[in-house]
Amino acid sequence: MPIILQIVPIDPLTALFAHATPTARTFFTGNLCQTAQFTDVGHLHLLKAGALRVTQDGGADLELVEPTLLFLPRGRAHGFTVDPERGADLVCATVELGGAEGNPIGLGLPECVVLPLAAHPALGPVCNLLVGEAFSEGGGRQTALDRLFDYLLILIVRHVIESGAVSTGVLAGLADPRLAKALTAMHEAPKKPWKLENLADIAGMSRTRFAEHFRKLVGRTPIEYLTVWRMTIARQLLGKGKPVKSVAVQVGYDSAAAFSRVFRRVTGQPPREYDILRDRSG
Repeated sequence: MPIILQIVPIDPLTALFAHATPTARTFFTGNLCQTAQFTDVGHLHLLKAGALRVTQDGGADLELVEPTLLFLPRGRAHGFTVDPERGADLVCATVELGGAEGNPIGLGLPECVVLPLAAHPALGPVCNLLVGEAFSEGGGRQTALDRLFDYLLILIVRHVIESGAVSTGVLAGLADPRLAKALTAMHEAPKKPWKLENLADIAGMSRTRFAEHFRKLVGRTPIEYLTVWRMTIARQLLGKGKPVKSVAVQVGYDSAAAFSRVFRRVTGQPPREYDILRDRSG
């Protein structure tokens, strides 16, 4: 009797993370007993115990008095003030989402996400593992912490989508069942020559209604979004040393010249120059 294999469709987040995976790097574990300042990059903080007063540029001050996840994805400057006698037990990581490079995850998240663990029990198990690793001396501790933070990032993105915490951008689009189908198709197959009518059919909508709804929710036209998504992938490939001609093919362009024109229009620099800058920064 023949074996029938069922193909499981790729879910929206898997298709997105395949090319735009968030990463975290743990840099502090322990008791913070003095004022601290953080700038430049995204940060994810887990308050295990104690209390924190959080100040942030362009945002209201926060008072955290219970175990809480605090996520500032795009490098907003912020500071902590603690009781110097009690301090605060913290695990902290820097986060790379690529928001400055057009990564839709980095661009789509709120400026600040505050998740008290008591109100979000689904986060409890991984946070317990994170704290256990942070305050132990086990082998591979740093790697384990980084992987756990990576997983936490995925849970946070999932929460943002499911809770409707954002009203515009790609994460808002992924929360819409119809637009999610079209977005997932673009994320999964960026090199395919997508047309507006193809994407509307996938979403199960008329072309006019799809175009209007997509632009209102995502903030770009479908084809504009596809172009930006392709350039996001192109940046990653160029950063890995892939030749321009090869990158052009992988993101759906018939020639390196056509790809280079679009890349320069979207990013402000030619792909060869971007590749050189990446090499120097590395």
